[in-house]
Amino acid sequence: MRIECYSAPVGAVLQRDWRVRVRPVAVADGGAAGGDGESAWRELPVYRVKVDMHDVHAASMAYFDADFAAGPVEVEVTPAGWNAFYTAEVRPLSLGIEPTVEPRAVRFVIDRPLNCSVEINRNRMGNLHLFAGDLAEMDALLGPDANGRGFDVTVEGNPNGPNTFGRDALWRVEAARKPGRPVRVLVRRAHYCIEDCVMDLPDDVEIVLEGGAVLDGAFRIRGRRNVAIRGRGMFYQADFKRFSGLSGVTIAQSEHVTVDGPVFVNPPHYTVMLGASSDVTIRNVKSFSCEGWSDGVDMMACRDVTVERCFLRTSDDCIAVYGSRWEYRGGSSDVTVRDCALWSDVAHPMMIGTHGDHEHDGDVLERLHFENIDVLEHNEYQDNYLGVMAINAGDANTVRDVTWRRIRVERFRHGRVIDIETKWNRDYNPRPGRLVERVLVEDVDVASGSGEETSIVAGYDAGHPVRDVTIRGFRRDGVPCGDAAAVNVRVGPNADGVRIEA
Repeated sequence: MRIECYSAPVGAVLQRDWRVRVRPVAVADGGAAGGDGESAWRELPVYRVKVDMHDVHAASMAYFDADFAAGPVEVEVTPAGWNAFYTAEVRPLSLGIEPTVEPRAVRFVIDRPLNCSVEINRNRMGNLHLFAGDLAEMDALLGPDANGRGFDVTVEGNPNGPNTFGRDALWRVEAARKPGRPVRVLVRRAHYCIEDCVMDLPDDVEIVLEGGAVLDGAFRIRGRRNVAIRGRGMFYQADFKRFSGLSGVTIAQSEHVTVDGPVFVNPPHYTVMLGASSDVTIRNVKSFSCEGWSDGVDMMACRDVTVERCFLRTSDDCIAVYGSRWEYRGGSSDVTVRDCALWSDVAHPMMIGTHGDHEHDGDVLERLHFENIDVLEHNEYQDNYLGVMAINAGDANTVRDVTWRRIRVERFRHGRVIDIETKWNRDYNPRPGRLVERVLVEDVDVASGSGEETSIVAGYDAGHPVRDVTIRGFRRDGVPCGDAAAVNVRVGPNADGVRIEA
Protein backbone atom coordinates (compact mmCIF):
# COMPACT_ATOMS: atom_id res chain seq x y z
CA MET A 1 0.00 0.00 0.00
CA ARG A 2 1.32 3.43 -0.96
CA ILE A 3 1.36 6.32 1.51
CA GLU A 4 2.87 9.71 0.59
CA CYS A 5 4.03 11.82 3.54
CA TYR A 6 5.62 14.76 1.67
CA SER A 7 8.67 15.89 3.62
CA ALA A 8 8.77 19.57 4.56
CA PRO A 9 11.29 21.82 2.82
CA VAL A 10 13.85 23.84 4.72
CA GLY A 11 12.20 27.09 5.82
CA ALA A 12 8.76 25.63 6.52
CA VAL A 13 7.42 26.66 9.93
CA LEU A 14 6.91 23.51 11.99
CA GLN A 15 5.25 22.82 15.34
CA ARG A 16 6.83 20.39 17.83
CA ASP A 17 3.91 19.52 20.11
CA TRP A 18 3.09 16.15 18.57
CA ARG A 19 4.79 13.31 16.74
CA VAL A 20 2.46 11.90 14.07
CA ARG A 21 3.03 8.59 12.28
CA VAL A 22 1.00 6.54 9.79
CA ARG A 23 1.19 2.99 8.46
CA PRO A 24 -1.03 0.50 6.57
CA VAL A 25 -3.40 -1.38 8.84
CA ALA A 26 -2.42 -4.63 7.07
CA VAL A 27 1.10 -4.18 8.44
CA ALA A 28 -0.16 -3.39 11.91
CA ASP A 29 -2.20 -6.62 11.82
CA GLY A 30 0.74 -8.70 10.58
CA GLY A 31 -0.72 -9.02 7.10
CA ALA A 32 0.85 -9.40 3.70
CA ALA A 33 3.65 -6.96 4.47
CA GLY A 34 5.16 -9.45 6.89
CA GLY A 35 4.04 -7.99 10.20
CA ASP A 36 7.03 -5.65 10.59
CA GLY A 37 4.80 -2.98 12.07
CA GLU A 38 7.45 -0.73 13.62
CA SER A 39 9.54 -0.34 10.49
CA ALA A 40 6.42 0.40 8.43
CA TRP A 41 5.61 3.61 10.33
CA ARG A 42 6.03 6.83 8.28
CA GLU A 43 6.43 10.10 10.16
CA LEU A 44 4.59 13.21 9.00
CA PRO A 45 5.95 16.74 9.20
CA VAL A 46 3.76 18.80 11.54
CA TYR A 47 3.25 22.46 10.62
CA ARG A 48 2.39 25.42 12.83
CA VAL A 49 -0.95 27.17 12.30
CA LYS A 50 -2.32 30.01 14.42
CA VAL A 51 -5.97 30.09 15.47
CA ASP A 52 -8.50 32.32 17.31
CA MET A 53 -7.95 36.07 16.97
CA HIS A 54 -9.14 36.80 20.54
CA ASP A 55 -6.71 34.36 22.15
CA VAL A 56 -4.14 33.44 19.53
CA HIS A 57 -2.76 29.93 19.93
CA ALA A 58 -0.30 27.86 17.93
CA ALA A 59 -2.01 24.67 16.82
CA SER A 60 -0.68 21.86 14.63
CA MET A 61 -1.43 20.59 11.14
CA ALA A 62 -0.25 17.55 9.18
CA TYR A 63 -1.31 15.98 5.90
CA PHE A 64 -0.67 12.90 3.79
CA ASP A 65 -2.12 10.96 0.86
CA ALA A 66 -2.86 7.25 0.76
CA ASP A 67 -4.16 4.62 -1.61
CA PHE A 68 -7.30 3.94 0.39
CA ALA A 69 -8.55 1.56 -2.30
CA ALA A 70 -5.81 -0.80 -1.09
CA GLY A 71 -6.85 -0.60 2.56
CA PRO A 72 -7.11 1.59 5.68
CA VAL A 73 -4.36 3.50 7.46
CA GLU A 74 -3.47 3.55 11.15
CA VAL A 75 -2.57 6.92 12.70
CA GLU A 76 -0.52 7.35 15.87
CA VAL A 77 -0.14 10.62 17.80
CA THR A 78 2.39 10.83 20.63
CA PRO A 79 3.51 13.84 22.68
CA ALA A 80 6.80 15.60 22.07
CA GLY A 81 7.05 16.38 25.78
CA TRP A 82 5.97 14.60 28.93
CA ASN A 83 2.25 15.34 28.92
CA ALA A 84 -0.03 12.38 29.59
CA PHE A 85 -3.15 11.54 27.57
CA TYR A 86 -6.48 11.04 29.36
CA THR A 87 -9.07 11.55 26.63
CA ALA A 88 -9.14 12.07 22.88
CA GLU A 89 -11.75 12.96 20.27
CA VAL A 90 -11.53 12.90 16.49
CA ARG A 91 -13.93 15.47 15.05
CA PRO A 92 -16.21 15.85 13.18
CA LEU A 93 -17.92 13.27 15.36
CA SER A 94 -19.98 12.21 12.34
CA LEU A 95 -16.85 10.45 11.03
CA GLY A 96 -17.47 7.83 13.69
CA ILE A 97 -13.78 7.45 14.57
CA GLU A 98 -13.17 6.05 18.05
CA PRO A 99 -9.51 6.49 19.04
CA THR A 100 -7.63 4.20 21.37
CA VAL A 101 -6.13 6.25 24.21
CA GLU A 102 -3.02 5.26 26.12
CA PRO A 103 -1.06 7.43 28.58
CA ARG A 104 1.52 8.26 25.90
CA ALA A 105 -0.27 7.59 22.60
CA VAL A 106 -3.52 7.97 20.69
CA ARG A 107 -4.21 5.64 17.77
CA PHE A 108 -7.06 5.39 15.30
CA VAL A 109 -7.84 4.06 11.83
CA ILE A 110 -8.75 6.03 8.71
CA ASP A 111 -10.38 4.14 5.83
CA ARG A 112 -11.11 7.03 3.45
CA PRO A 113 -9.98 10.55 2.57
CA LEU A 114 -11.05 13.02 5.27
CA ASN A 115 -10.26 16.24 7.11
CA CYS A 116 -10.37 16.08 10.91
CA SER A 117 -9.30 17.54 14.23
CA VAL A 118 -7.57 15.40 16.87
CA GLU A 119 -8.27 16.87 20.30
CA ILE A 120 -6.36 15.39 23.22
CA ASN A 121 -7.46 16.10 26.79
CA ARG A 122 -10.29 18.24 25.34
CA ASN A 123 -7.82 20.78 23.96
CA ARG A 124 -9.34 22.60 20.99
CA MET A 125 -6.68 25.33 20.85
CA GLY A 126 -3.44 23.33 20.68
CA ASN A 127 -5.01 20.50 18.72
CA LEU A 128 -3.78 18.57 15.69
CA HIS A 129 -5.56 19.11 12.37
CA LEU A 130 -5.03 16.07 10.16
CA PHE A 131 -5.86 15.94 6.45
CA ALA A 132 -5.85 12.58 4.68
CA GLY A 133 -6.06 12.82 0.90
CA ASP A 134 -6.71 10.40 -1.92
CA LEU A 135 -3.44 9.43 -3.60
CA ALA A 136 -5.36 8.61 -6.78
CA GLU A 137 -6.13 12.33 -7.16
CA MET A 138 -2.43 13.24 -7.15
CA ASP A 139 -1.60 10.34 -9.47
CA ALA A 140 -4.16 11.68 -11.92
CA LEU A 141 -2.62 15.16 -11.75
CA LEU A 142 1.00 14.03 -12.08
CA GLY A 143 0.45 11.28 -14.66
CA PRO A 144 0.78 7.49 -14.52
CA ASP A 145 4.49 7.50 -13.68
CA ALA A 146 4.13 10.46 -11.26
CA ASN A 147 7.18 12.19 -12.73
CA GLY A 148 5.50 15.29 -14.13
CA ARG A 149 6.33 14.64 -17.77
CA GLY A 150 2.92 15.87 -18.84
CA PHE A 151 3.65 19.45 -17.75
CA ASP A 152 4.63 22.33 -20.00
CA VAL A 153 6.55 24.16 -17.27
CA THR A 154 8.23 22.76 -14.15
CA VAL A 155 9.28 25.06 -11.30
CA GLU A 156 12.10 23.17 -9.60
CA GLY A 157 13.17 24.90 -6.40
CA ASN A 158 15.98 23.93 -4.06
CA PRO A 159 14.40 22.08 -1.10
CA ASN A 160 17.30 23.23 1.11
CA GLY A 161 16.87 26.95 0.65
CA PRO A 162 14.45 29.75 -0.18
CA ASN A 163 13.50 30.24 -3.83
CA THR A 164 11.78 32.98 -5.80
CA PHE A 165 8.62 32.18 -7.72
CA GLY A 166 7.69 35.00 -10.05
CA ARG A 167 8.16 36.61 -13.45
CA ASP A 168 10.45 33.93 -14.82
CA ALA A 169 7.76 31.28 -14.36
CA LEU A 170 5.18 33.50 -16.07
CA TRP A 171 7.49 34.13 -19.03
CA ARG A 172 7.93 30.38 -19.39
CA VAL A 173 4.15 29.93 -19.31
CA GLU A 174 3.71 32.37 -22.19
CA ALA A 175 6.48 30.69 -24.18
CA ALA A 176 4.83 27.28 -23.73
CA ARG A 177 1.36 28.28 -24.96
CA LYS A 178 -0.30 26.08 -27.56
CA PRO A 179 -3.74 26.65 -29.07
CA GLY A 180 -6.68 24.81 -27.59
CA ARG A 181 -5.40 23.75 -24.17
CA PRO A 182 -4.22 25.27 -20.90
CA VAL A 183 -0.55 25.54 -19.96
CA ARG A 184 0.21 23.05 -17.18
CA VAL A 185 2.70 24.16 -14.52
CA LEU A 186 4.17 21.82 -11.88
CA VAL A 187 5.59 23.41 -8.71
CA ARG A 188 7.97 20.94 -7.06
CA ARG A 189 8.52 20.51 -3.33
CA ALA A 190 10.50 23.51 -2.03
CA HIS A 191 10.03 26.75 -0.11
CA TYR A 192 9.23 29.67 -2.44
CA CYS A 193 8.77 33.40 -1.90
CA ILE A 194 6.29 34.76 -4.42
CA GLU A 195 7.85 37.76 -6.14
CA ASP A 196 6.17 41.05 -5.04
CA CYS A 197 4.07 38.94 -2.61
CA VAL A 198 1.18 38.49 -5.08
CA MET A 199 1.33 36.68 -8.43
CA ASP A 200 -1.27 37.56 -11.09
CA LEU A 201 -2.13 34.41 -13.01
CA PRO A 202 -2.90 34.52 -16.75
CA ASP A 203 -5.73 32.91 -18.71
CA ASP A 204 -5.72 29.22 -19.56
CA VAL A 205 -3.29 27.93 -16.97
CA GLU A 206 -3.29 25.05 -14.49
CA ILE A 207 -0.92 25.28 -11.51
CA VAL A 208 -0.26 21.98 -9.71
CA LEU A 209 1.46 22.15 -6.32
CA GLU A 210 3.39 19.07 -5.33
CA GLY A 211 3.05 17.90 -1.74
CA GLY A 212 5.65 19.69 0.39
CA ALA A 213 5.61 22.88 -1.70
CA VAL A 214 5.36 25.98 0.52
CA LEU A 215 4.61 29.36 -1.07
CA ASP A 216 5.00 32.59 0.92
CA GLY A 217 2.49 34.93 -0.72
CA ALA A 218 -0.73 34.80 -2.72
CA PHE A 219 -2.23 34.24 -6.15
CA ARG A 220 -4.62 36.67 -7.84
CA ILE A 221 -6.95 35.89 -10.73
CA ARG A 222 -8.42 39.09 -12.11
CA GLY A 223 -10.37 39.32 -15.37
CA ARG A 224 -9.32 35.80 -16.39
CA ARG A 225 -10.81 32.58 -17.76
CA ASN A 226 -9.95 28.92 -17.37
CA VAL A 227 -7.58 28.99 -14.40
CA ALA A 228 -6.97 26.13 -11.96
CA ILE A 229 -4.85 25.82 -8.81
CA ARG A 230 -4.58 22.20 -7.67
CA GLY A 231 -2.50 19.88 -5.57
CA ARG A 232 -1.20 19.46 -2.04
CA GLY A 233 1.02 22.47 -1.42
CA MET A 234 0.64 25.24 1.11
CA PHE A 235 0.25 29.02 0.97
CA TYR A 236 1.98 30.39 4.07
CA GLN A 237 0.93 33.94 4.96
CA ALA A 238 1.44 34.19 8.72
CA ASP A 239 4.21 36.78 8.29
CA PHE A 240 1.93 39.27 6.53
CA LYS A 241 0.21 41.86 8.70
CA ARG A 242 -3.54 42.25 9.09
CA PHE A 243 -3.86 45.53 7.24
CA SER A 244 -1.95 44.27 4.22
CA GLY A 245 -5.39 43.00 3.16
CA LEU A 246 -3.79 39.94 1.58
CA SER A 247 -6.12 37.07 0.69
CA GLY A 248 -4.94 33.56 -0.07
CA VAL A 249 -6.45 33.59 -3.56
CA THR A 250 -8.40 36.46 -5.09
CA ILE A 251 -10.81 35.62 -7.92
CA ALA A 252 -12.26 38.81 -9.43
CA GLN A 253 -14.23 39.40 -12.64
CA SER A 254 -13.28 35.89 -13.75
CA GLU A 255 -14.95 32.67 -14.89
CA HIS A 256 -14.22 28.96 -15.09
CA VAL A 257 -11.87 28.90 -12.08
CA THR A 258 -11.00 26.00 -9.77
CA VAL A 259 -9.05 25.94 -6.50
CA ASP A 260 -8.65 22.31 -5.43
CA GLY A 261 -6.58 20.90 -2.60
CA PRO A 262 -4.10 23.40 -1.11
CA VAL A 263 -3.73 24.48 2.51
CA PHE A 264 -3.80 28.18 3.45
CA VAL A 265 -1.98 29.10 6.66
CA ASN A 266 -3.04 32.40 8.25
CA PRO A 267 -4.01 34.74 5.43
CA PRO A 268 -4.53 38.19 6.99
CA HIS A 269 -7.76 38.65 5.01
CA TYR A 270 -10.01 36.09 3.28
CA THR A 271 -8.80 32.64 2.31
CA VAL A 272 -10.59 32.82 -1.05
CA MET A 273 -12.07 36.18 -2.06
CA LEU A 274 -14.63 35.99 -4.88
CA GLY A 275 -15.91 39.10 -6.63
CA ALA A 276 -18.17 39.34 -9.71
CA SER A 277 -17.13 35.87 -10.88
CA SER A 278 -18.96 32.82 -12.20
CA ASP A 279 -18.47 29.08 -12.64
CA VAL A 280 -16.08 28.76 -9.70
CA THR A 281 -15.28 25.59 -7.76
CA ILE A 282 -13.52 25.66 -4.38
CA ARG A 283 -12.77 22.06 -3.43
CA ASN A 284 -10.90 20.41 -0.56
CA VAL A 285 -9.37 23.69 0.59
CA LYS A 286 -8.02 23.70 4.15
CA SER A 287 -7.57 27.01 5.92
CA PHE A 288 -6.59 28.63 9.23
CA SER A 289 -6.86 32.28 10.26
CA CYS A 290 -6.34 34.38 13.39
CA GLU A 291 -6.98 38.01 12.39
CA GLY A 292 -10.03 40.24 12.26
CA TRP A 293 -11.79 40.02 8.88
CA SER A 294 -9.94 36.79 8.07
CA ASP A 295 -12.97 35.00 6.64
CA GLY A 296 -12.83 31.72 4.79
CA VAL A 297 -14.64 31.81 1.42
CA ASP A 298 -16.47 35.11 0.81
CA MET A 299 -18.29 36.00 -2.37
CA MET A 300 -19.73 39.27 -3.65
CA ALA A 301 -21.88 39.49 -6.79
CA CYS A 302 -21.12 35.93 -7.86
CA ARG A 303 -23.06 33.13 -9.52
CA ASP A 304 -22.62 29.42 -10.10
CA VAL A 305 -20.21 28.79 -7.22
CA THR A 306 -19.55 25.40 -5.59
CA VAL A 307 -17.68 25.01 -2.29
CA GLU A 308 -17.18 21.37 -1.34
CA ARG A 309 -15.12 19.08 0.92
CA CYS A 310 -13.42 22.04 2.63
CA PHE A 311 -12.15 22.38 6.20
CA LEU A 312 -12.23 26.04 7.24
CA ARG A 313 -11.11 27.20 10.69
CA THR A 314 -11.42 30.95 10.66
CA SER A 315 -11.51 33.98 12.96
CA ASP A 316 -14.44 35.48 11.10
CA ASP A 317 -17.17 33.99 8.91
CA CYS A 318 -16.28 30.64 7.37
CA ILE A 319 -18.61 31.12 4.36
CA ALA A 320 -20.29 34.41 3.42
CA VAL A 321 -22.55 35.24 0.47
CA TYR A 322 -23.15 38.91 -0.32
CA GLY A 323 -24.37 41.17 -3.10
CA SER A 324 -22.61 44.34 -4.21
CA ARG A 325 -19.50 45.39 -2.34
CA TRP A 326 -16.52 47.51 -3.35
CA GLU A 327 -16.12 47.36 -7.14
CA TYR A 328 -18.15 44.15 -7.42
CA ARG A 329 -21.74 44.94 -8.42
CA GLY A 330 -24.84 42.77 -8.56
CA GLY A 331 -26.56 39.96 -6.73
CA SER A 332 -25.36 36.43 -6.03
CA SER A 333 -27.11 33.25 -7.14
CA ASP A 334 -26.80 29.48 -7.52
CA VAL A 335 -24.31 28.86 -4.74
CA THR A 336 -23.82 25.34 -3.35
CA VAL A 337 -21.82 24.56 -0.20
CA ARG A 338 -21.61 20.85 0.67
CA ASP A 339 -19.63 18.20 2.51
CA CYS A 340 -17.61 20.73 4.54
CA ALA A 341 -16.38 21.11 8.12
CA LEU A 342 -16.72 24.70 9.38
CA TRP A 343 -15.04 26.01 12.53
CA SER A 344 -15.54 29.69 13.35
CA ASP A 345 -13.47 30.68 16.35
CA VAL A 346 -15.23 34.04 15.90
CA ALA A 347 -18.46 35.01 14.07
CA HIS A 348 -20.59 32.82 11.77
CA PRO A 349 -19.96 29.46 10.17
CA MET A 350 -22.48 30.40 7.41
CA MET A 351 -23.60 33.97 6.70
CA ILE A 352 -25.82 35.50 4.00
CA GLY A 353 -26.96 38.94 3.05
CA THR A 354 -25.18 41.79 4.84
CA HIS A 355 -23.79 43.73 1.87
CA GLY A 356 -25.61 44.98 -1.23
CA ASP A 357 -26.36 47.89 -3.52
CA HIS A 358 -27.76 50.20 -0.85
CA GLU A 359 -27.31 53.26 -3.10
CA HIS A 360 -29.98 51.97 -5.47
CA ASP A 361 -32.54 49.23 -4.90
CA GLY A 362 -30.51 46.51 -3.23
CA ASP A 363 -29.58 43.14 -4.70
CA VAL A 364 -31.17 39.71 -4.94
CA LEU A 365 -29.38 36.76 -3.36
CA GLU A 366 -31.12 33.57 -4.38
CA ARG A 367 -30.85 29.81 -4.81
CA LEU A 368 -28.32 29.26 -2.03
CA HIS A 369 -27.90 25.67 -0.88
CA PHE A 370 -25.95 24.29 2.10
CA GLU A 371 -25.89 20.51 2.62
CA ASN A 372 -24.06 17.93 4.70
CA ILE A 373 -22.13 20.36 6.88
CA ASP A 374 -20.36 19.69 10.19
CA VAL A 375 -20.10 22.78 12.41
CA LEU A 376 -17.22 22.32 14.86
CA GLU A 377 -17.34 25.71 16.59
CA HIS A 378 -19.28 28.98 16.81
CA ASN A 379 -18.10 31.58 19.31
CA GLU A 380 -19.54 35.07 19.22
CA TYR A 381 -20.95 37.43 21.86
CA GLN A 382 -21.88 40.54 19.84
CA ASP A 383 -25.62 40.55 19.24
CA ASN A 384 -25.36 41.56 15.57
CA TYR A 385 -23.12 38.62 14.67
CA LEU A 386 -24.68 35.52 16.22
CA GLY A 387 -25.79 32.49 14.25
CA VAL A 388 -24.47 29.20 12.93
CA MET A 389 -26.95 29.56 10.06
CA ALA A 390 -27.47 33.28 9.55
CA ILE A 391 -29.40 35.40 7.07
CA ASN A 392 -28.95 39.03 8.00
CA ALA A 393 -30.39 40.84 4.99
CA GLY A 394 -29.19 44.45 4.89
CA ASP A 395 -28.63 47.18 2.30
CA ALA A 396 -32.14 46.74 0.79
CA ASN A 397 -31.27 43.18 -0.22
CA THR A 398 -33.78 40.45 -0.98
CA VAL A 399 -32.70 36.95 0.08
CA ARG A 400 -34.81 34.04 -1.15
CA ASP A 401 -34.78 30.31 -1.83
CA VAL A 402 -32.21 29.28 0.77
CA THR A 403 -31.81 25.69 1.98
CA TRP A 404 -29.85 24.29 4.89
CA ARG A 405 -30.05 20.49 4.95
CA ARG A 406 -28.20 17.80 6.95
CA ILE A 407 -26.38 20.20 9.25
CA ARG A 408 -24.68 18.77 12.33
CA VAL A 409 -23.86 21.36 15.00
CA GLU A 410 -21.43 20.09 17.60
CA ARG A 411 -21.03 21.60 21.04
CA PHE A 412 -20.02 25.26 20.61
CA ARG A 413 -18.89 27.98 22.98
CA HIS A 414 -21.45 30.75 22.43
CA GLY A 415 -23.99 31.93 19.88
CA ARG A 416 -27.27 31.06 18.16
CA VAL A 417 -28.08 28.13 15.94
CA ILE A 418 -30.43 30.11 13.63
CA ASP A 419 -30.61 33.86 12.97
CA ILE A 420 -32.90 34.80 10.06
CA GLU A 421 -33.66 38.53 9.91
CA THR A 422 -34.14 41.52 7.72
CA LYS A 423 -31.81 43.75 9.64
CA TRP A 424 -30.31 47.18 9.93
CA ASN A 425 -26.80 46.60 11.22
CA ARG A 426 -25.61 50.19 11.47
CA ASP A 427 -21.98 49.13 11.57
CA TYR A 428 -22.26 48.16 7.89
CA ASN A 429 -25.73 48.99 6.48
CA PRO A 430 -26.97 52.44 5.42
CA ARG A 431 -30.38 50.74 4.95
CA PRO A 432 -32.17 47.69 6.31
CA GLY A 433 -32.74 44.63 4.19
CA ARG A 434 -35.89 44.47 2.05
CA LEU A 435 -37.11 40.85 2.30
CA VAL A 436 -36.22 37.29 3.28
CA GLU A 437 -38.47 34.56 1.88
CA ARG A 438 -38.64 30.83 1.18
CA VAL A 439 -36.09 29.42 3.61
CA LEU A 440 -35.86 25.72 4.51
CA VAL A 441 -33.89 24.48 7.52
CA GLU A 442 -34.11 20.69 7.38
CA ASP A 443 -32.50 17.72 9.10
CA VAL A 444 -30.42 19.62 11.67
CA ASP A 445 -28.92 17.96 14.75
CA VAL A 446 -27.60 20.14 17.58
CA ALA A 447 -25.45 18.78 20.41
CA SER A 448 -26.27 19.77 23.96
CA GLY A 449 -23.81 21.51 26.24
CA SER A 450 -23.33 24.65 24.15
CA GLY A 451 -23.48 28.28 25.26
CA GLU A 452 -26.60 28.66 23.15
CA GLU A 453 -28.78 31.73 22.97
CA THR A 454 -32.33 31.59 21.62
CA SER A 455 -32.54 31.54 17.83
CA ILE A 456 -34.45 34.31 16.03
CA VAL A 457 -36.69 34.58 12.97
CA ALA A 458 -37.90 38.19 12.62
CA GLY A 459 -38.46 41.05 10.19
CA TYR A 460 -37.15 44.56 10.72
CA ASP A 461 -40.63 46.09 10.36
CA ALA A 462 -43.81 45.53 8.38
CA GLY A 463 -42.22 46.91 5.22
CA HIS A 464 -39.16 44.68 5.56
CA PRO A 465 -40.55 41.23 6.46
CA VAL A 466 -39.44 37.64 6.70
CA ARG A 467 -41.86 35.06 5.31
CA ASP A 468 -42.21 31.38 4.47
CA VAL A 469 -39.58 29.82 6.75
CA THR A 470 -39.80 26.08 7.43
CA ILE A 471 -37.83 24.33 10.17
CA ARG A 472 -38.24 20.59 9.65
CA GLY A 473 -36.57 17.57 11.24
CA PHE A 474 -34.72 19.59 13.90
CA ARG A 475 -33.16 17.45 16.64
CA ARG A 476 -31.22 17.87 19.87
CA ASP A 477 -28.89 14.97 20.56
CA GLY A 478 -31.00 12.97 18.13
CA VAL A 479 -34.33 13.77 19.83
CA PRO A 480 -36.91 15.37 17.46
CA CYS A 481 -38.09 18.90 18.27
CA GLY A 482 -41.68 19.61 17.32
CA ASP A 483 -42.25 23.18 18.49
CA ALA A 484 -40.53 26.52 18.94
CA ALA A 485 -39.64 25.88 22.57
CA ALA A 486 -37.88 22.61 21.76
CA VAL A 487 -36.02 24.17 18.82
CA ASN A 488 -35.22 27.15 21.08
CA VAL A 489 -36.31 29.69 18.49
CA ARG A 490 -38.24 32.93 18.94
CA VAL A 491 -40.50 33.96 16.09
CA GLY A 492 -40.48 37.73 16.30
CA PRO A 493 -42.65 40.41 14.71
CA ASN A 494 -42.97 40.78 10.94
CA ALA A 495 -42.24 37.08 10.35
CA ASP A 496 -45.10 35.34 8.53
CA GLY A 497 -45.53 31.71 7.57
CA VAL A 498 -42.95 30.28 9.98
CA ARG A 499 -43.55 26.53 10.30
CA ILE A 500 -41.90 24.03 12.63
CA GLU A 501 -42.35 20.39 11.66
CA ALA A 502 -40.96 17.41 13.56
